[in-house]
Amino acid sequence: MFDNLSDKLEKSFKLLKGEGKITEINIAEALKEVRRALLDADVSYAIAKDFTNAVKEKSLGEEVFKSVKPQQQIIKIVHDELVALMGGDHAEINLKNKPTIILIAGLQGSGKTTFTGKLANLLKTKKGKYPLVVAGDVYRPAAVEQLKVLAAQVGVDVYTEEGNNKPVELARAAVKYAEQKGHDVIIIDTAGRLAIDEAMMVEITEVKKAVNPHEILFVVDAMTGQDAVNTAKEFNDRLNFDGVVLTKLDGDTRGGAALTIRSVVKKPIKFVGTGEKVDALDIFYPKRMADRILGMGDIVSLVEKAQEQIDEEEAKRLKKRLTENQFDFNDFLKQLQQIKKMGNIKDLMSMIPGVGKMVKKMDIDNDAFKGVEAIIYSMTPLERANPALINGSRRKRIADGSGTDVQEVNRLLKQFGETKKMMKMVAGGQIPGKPAAAKGKDKKKRR
Repeated sequence: MFDNLSDKLEKSFKLLKGEGKITEINIAEALKEVRRALLDADVSYAIAKDFTNAVKEKSLGEEVFKSVKPQQQIIKIVHDELVALMGGDHAEINLKNKPTIILIAGLQGSGKTTFTGKLANLLKTKKGKYPLVVAGDVYRPAAVEQLKVLAAQVGVDVYTEEGNNKPVELARAAVKYAEQKGHDVIIIDTAGRLAIDEAMMVEITEVKKAVNPHEILFVVDAMTGQDAVNTAKEFNDRLNFDGVVLTKLDGDTRGGAALTIRSVVKKPIKFVGTGEKVDALDIFYPKRMADRILGMGDIVSLVEKAQEQIDEEEAKRLKKRLTENQFDFNDFLKQLQQIKKMGNIKDLMSMIPGVGKMVKKMDIDNDAFKGVEAIIYSMTPLERANPALINGSRRKRIADGSGTDVQEVNRLLKQFGETKKMMKMVAGGQIPGKPAAAKGKDKKKRR
């Protein structure tokens, strides 16, 4: 995601490296490269030109700080302009009404049905809602079945009417059903349509009139680039939607839609889909996205993902075991499984400031932990609980059972020992790499 744009922007900033100050001449060359980078990312020429003009104006204006190097200053200004281009502050979904009715619209193949399931999951798990999903795509039988499967996966109810091919009637009936059953959110999936299909556009307009939704979300495939922006404008003219959902942002996308859709339709991006799994849906934060585009990482999102997977009681239990030197391979395995739940390993690493550039070209297998898990699962329960028992003959047996070799088993045992030592220090409040005596001196100074 945005890798090509990030690389090109980085090259443009290097043109100012070593310069004593920003001038009309050196900023012109740097901004020419910035504009090229945006155009390559499928940003329209008009928006790219306005963007670089704004950066130039601020670079040469009163906002330039004398104590900051030109390269640092231009990065800061480009960052701020990227945030503004993508909408500034993040926009919340409207959940004030009870029940809240959410209408999902978009083109064929944009990922509406998948998003409907993902949104239900997010609202249930993170907002404490009791959602009902409505199979309103009456023209594609596979869509109804797909929504049933997704609803079962996330544990929410789904409303369908077999044989009913009238979306307006079905939507009205679904709202009545939801009110009777106490659902506080109703998410209505609709048929995929083409912007040029007048009959279908009229139909979704009628569905809107019938149920009077509190939130209309337009779902668009980010991989369609500038076409996504043009389609969004046509839909907005008809539906006046409240927000945009960009799907497939984890694919080979140049990012133009994410960068410019806000400025064209004047509606915020509210969610981004980053994978096929039901939990692969993120709230869109313009600042965090700008951070990632410019290689600054996204540590806030990384921490949030970690917090979602960490159970407070489990964390207390783990800390107790660490401080009492009882941490074993069962605990180690649990930690690996929590990390895997957080998402794609390469994406997680790219969120760490300074690491993103290093992992770009690295081939990181999302099943990187498979070998480690195989070794641990090849241990007996006694060995997992007491790693010190694993002698030479046991190592040979474990290697044979896991399809690895003794060297790999030895490597894991060494890593486990180092991890255990470091985690025990952190749990005890000691900073790794800092001598205990120095730590004690610091305490005395503070007194």
